[in-house]
Amino acid sequence: MNELLLIITLLVSFGGTILFLRLFGKGGLFAWIGIATVFANIEVTIVVHAFGMDQTLGNTLFAATFLATDILSEIYGKKEAGRGVLAGILTSLTFILLSFLWVHYIPAESDWASGFVRELFSNTPRMLLASLIAYAVSEWIDVQLYHAWWRLTEKKTGDKRGMLWFRNNFSTLISQFVNIVIFNFGAFWGIYAFGELVAITGACYVIYIVTSLLDTPFVYWARRIAGGTLRQAQGPQVVTD
Repeated sequence: MNELLLIITLLVSFGGTILFLRLFGKGGLFAWIGIATVFANIEVTIVVHAFGMDQTLGNTLFAATFLATDILSEIYGKKEAGRGVLAGILTSLTFILLSFLWVHYIPAESDWASGFVRELFSNTPRMLLASLIAYAVSEWIDVQLYHAWWRLTEKKTGDKRGMLWFRNNFSTLISQFVNIVIFNFGAFWGIYAFGELVAITGACYVIYIVTSLLDTPFVYWARRIAGGTLRQAQGPQVVTD
């Protein structure tokens, strides 16, 4: 059941990225980064066993934020990708602040939800802070590497649009490794035994490898969608696949 739910979550995460781009353009990607960041910060508090490994949830939703920033890089440029990263950081900061306030309200006698909210969020500031640092560092690395690989492949091949799969995968695989190491050791050091923490980190990175490879067709799809939209708006100078 866990495996099926993870597959469904992956499809929703990546499919939602494309849907928001299709419906709302660049602004839709910014919005989806915010949505995925909030839900990932909630999901990441849960550890499940799937595909023979213990892993934290939130992997697919965090992967969707990397997909969104890669799409922003590919279609709209480095500056807009940086704005997408900033949107995710500000969303995380807002979520941390609000979740901190939630657990300090004095509930009414008729309240039934505050106990569950406290139980979930009173122990998560460390996780949220680790998540924020991991997100900010790894997303910045992702954007920098994406454009560094892009310059390299363009120089080698003379084709600006070629080797999209290369810059997409190798920027994401490296930045995702940084992300999962910073988060897991920042959030769970001292909570899990070192060996178990290493195992969870390795399992999460395996998931990230799979999601990174699977998001490549979605980047091509996004470029085709946005290319057609930009061509209609700006004229024939934008060439689609």
